[in-house]
Amino acid sequence: LETLRVALGAGDMEQLRQLGHRMKGVGNSYGFELISILGKKIEDDAKARNLPALQALLAEYTDYLARVSIVYE
Repeated sequence: LETLRVALGAGDMEQLRQLGHRMKGVGNSYGFELISILGKKIEDDAKARNLPALQALLAEYTDYLARVSIVYE
């Protein structure tokens, strides 16, 4: 999350795109579908250089991480 924030603050769309792509790829693998969904959106919005959307996505991701509970079975 902090790496995403730093990249956004620096306007580093390429790093945001890469991080979003990684999130998209690994979220479902670990049972976190929303992380994959957010990753795809971050990747797409970084390509489009859509700062307002990226800010909203980071806020959504921050909220998600604050609420998610990991259960080991």
